Amino acid sequence: MGGFSTSHWLIVFGIIILLFGAKKIPDLAKGLGQGIRNFKKEMKEDKAEESEATIVEAPKQVEPTATTTVEATKTTTQA
Repeated sequence: MGGFSTSHWLIVFGIIILLFGAKKIPDLAKGLGQGIRNFKKEMKEDKAEESEATIVEAPKQVEPTATTTVEATKTTTQA
């Protein structure tokens, strides 16, 4: 119980042939194969993009001669 025997598979394939016709089955299999191939290709590209995104650039070093000044604006309170 619970498993398919050879006769069950023959009945299933016979019904598929009746539903789709013998000429359509190769086209369906080809379309299914292309879909699986495209899916795998997209998954590989997605993994490559994720690995590129996780690569972090080293911080750039600042030259010691460069100086930065910050001017603070003074605010006066008026009474």
